[in-house]
Amino acid sequence: RATMKSLRFISAEAFVSNAEFARRSLGGVAHNLFPLLFKASYLLEQGEVIHDLVENWPLVDFNIGKLLGTTVDYQEDLRHRTCSVCLESCLTGLRDYVLNHPSSYRKRLKVVDLTGIKDVEVQFCDCKKTMGRWARTQLLSKLCLELLFYLQQTQCNPDTFEISIDVLIDLFVTERNYELVVQALLKKCYCPLKICCVAFRSDNLALQKFFYIIKLTDPSFLHKLEIVHNVRLEMEHLEILFNSIHFPLLMSLTLPARTFNVRRFTATDEQILANIGEKLGEMTQLTELSMPFSILTGRIQKLLSPLKAPLKMLDVSNCSLNHADMTYLASSFHANHLEALDLSGHNIPDLYPSVFFKLLRHSSSVLRSLTLEDCNIQDGHVNMLILGLSSCQKLQEFKFLGNPLSSQALKHIFTFLCELPMLKNVEFPVPRDCYPINITYPVDDANLCRFDHQKYERVAEEINLILLQANREDMKASTPLFGSYDAAVQETNNELGAYLIKSFKETLEKFTTSLNKMS
Repeated sequence: RATMKSLRFISAEAFVSNAEFARRSLGGVAHNLFPLLFKASYLLEQGEVIHDLVENWPLVDFNIGKLLGTTVDYQEDLRHRTCSVCLESCLTGLRDYVLNHPSSYRKRLKVVDLTGIKDVEVQFCDCKKTMGRWARTQLLSKLCLELLFYLQQTQCNPDTFEISIDVLIDLFVTERNYELVVQALLKKCYCPLKICCVAFRSDNLALQKFFYIIKLTDPSFLHKLEIVHNVRLEMEHLEILFNSIHFPLLMSLTLPARTFNVRRFTATDEQILANIGEKLGEMTQLTELSMPFSILTGRIQKLLSPLKAPLKMLDVSNCSLNHADMTYLASSFHANHLEALDLSGHNIPDLYPSVFFKLLRHSSSVLRSLTLEDCNIQDGHVNMLILGLSSCQKLQEFKFLGNPLSSQALKHIFTFLCELPMLKNVEFPVPRDCYPINITYPVDDANLCRFDHQKYERVAEEINLILLQANREDMKASTPLFGSYDAAVQETNNELGAYLIKSFKETLEKFTTSLNKMS
């Protein structure tokens, strides 16, 4: 449905559509019209106009989330458009703002906030070329260093050195852009553009390098920390991190797979875990915690009970939780505040059905996202599942891939899901009857695609018909076989793949060496 535009916005579009005329005329434009012209230029992908608007920005702040979000003149939210043309023009315009010759107004810009951009799977911009979080990190770091080099090599207006602009950004660092970002952070105090890291993600990075760069980001301002793929952080390293660095404003923490493994715990490990719990408790702002694929059997209470603030998001997928863990979660003060919960990889129907539904009941008034992938939910559990979900009237997202459910059971579930008024996104499994009879669950990667595709398409059509008949065209139902879209992984998948091959090769070499020693 087309979004209504005000006459002001239509006029702004007409003005910026002729790039040459618009750029020539900017000097006579009222300062309060710059935000309007920026959004119109972004919508029309007028890179040159965007560059000149930023280069001559007359206001104290430039907040890309507010500029592209819903506005009075045009309610369409453009924050999900990570258009390469537009974003590169923004950043080069910012560099040239510093270098710009003196103009009729005093430079007022103090804060640039680039954190409001949303990386999504489908791009609606005409160029179809995105600039993801990694590329934004790379470009800003490069521009800061170029700017410094230029200022050192040329005779600049002395006023240029008085300029100090905080640039708020979500940094994404891997082995490939590590050196560049480190240099930009090390020279931050000399550069007019000050990189201020609000959120930090690290993938494919040696532990020593991670420890070095995280200190450079000024962790006291960090709101979100994600240590995700191929950073070999284990529990003892996490304790060292928390003992050496304070994160007073941290609201969200994601830890890599296998950070914890209680199966090999000693008395010393128990003490380390208790220390980590205490350190988490000192992070008074922490409301989001993700620690998938760790082995945490019987230790959830020790980790979470010291927390001062209730968690709003918890991901403990594939963490081998037992009945005591689930009992603690259901009875804890976190339960009433959980907006997003991921319990994938746990055999919920067999191990702790009643405690799980108690947890659902407690969180139902606020729960927006629930993920129950590979939880052994079968046809016989459907009525119980429906009963548990019926109180979750604010649920917006439900993912249950990898469960052995028949076509009939899935249609039954979707008939119910249509009654949840706020539900917008559902990820459902390939029906069990589309796979060969001898298939075992969880289905391994080798057999994941070996199902009757024609039969699946028929079932998917029937599910869409159920949605249509219930007037729920607003609900998206899909089966992403290899998991949900991850913008960060998508952007760096070549580097991730190369890292995995290298790790596999190193493991093979070590194994071969061991065999040779034995023989």
